Amino acid sequence: MNDTLNPTDPRAIFAQAVITARGVVDGITPDQLTLPTPCPDHDVRSLLGHVLIVFRRLAALGNGTDPMDMPDSITGVADDAWPAAYLEAAHQVQAAWTDPATLEQTMVLPWVTAPGAAMLLSYTSELTVHTWDLAVATGHTVAWHEPTVEVAFETALRALPSGDREAYFAEMAKDMPAIAGRPPFKNPVAVDTSAPALDQLIGWYGRRPAFSAS
Repeated sequence: MNDTLNPTDPRAIFAQAVITARGVVDGITPDQLTLPTPCPDHDVRSLLGHVLIVFRRLAALGNGTDPMDMPDSITGVADDAWPAAYLEAAHQVQAAWTDPATLEQTMVLPWVTAPGAAMLLSYTSELTVHTWDLAVATGHTVAWHEPTVEVAFETALRALPSGDREAYFAEMAKDMPAIAGRPPFKNPVAVDTSAPALDQLIGWYGRRPAFSAS
C-alpha cells in the first residue's frame, strides 16, 4: 500500500484511513488513556489495543492465517509506546497485502465470507469509526479525507445488517463461540439522511454523532 497504487484500489483507500488514524493516535497523551470513548466496551487505552487487533486480523487475513486466533484487544503497551506500536502494526498489514492477488482471495470471518477487496474496505469502515471514537474521546480535531469516509459509509451499508444486530449475532454465536458475549457490531442509531457521510457512518455503527466524553 503506497503512492503507486490507483486511488480506487482498496489498499490505497485503507492506507488513507491509516494516515488519518495515525494523526489522532500520535496526539494522544498518557493522561488521556483512561478517558471513556463512544465505544461502550473500551476506554481510550483498550480501544487503542483493539485497533492493533484490527491490524493484526487484517494481516492474518492477508497472510492466510486465522484472524480470530487472538484476543479482542492488545494489552501491556507502555503509555508512550502506542504510536510506535500502531505504525509497526500498520506496516504488518502493508506487507501482508502487497500481492494484489489478496484482493481476489476468499476470506472468512465468523460473520462473513467475502473477497479480500471487500474485507479490506469493511475494515476501512471500522478503522474510520474507531478513529472518530478516539478523536471524540480525546478532543482531537481530525482532517477527514472525505472520499475515504464516503467509501467507508457505502461499504458499511452493504456489509452490516440493519435491524436488531445484537439479536442476530447472539443467534449466530450459538454456532460460533468466537463471538459469544462480544457481538462485533451494535444496533444502528437513526441519523438524518441529509447528515454528513461521517455522521451517517457513525450512526450505522451504533454511535451517536453528538457523543461527548465530558
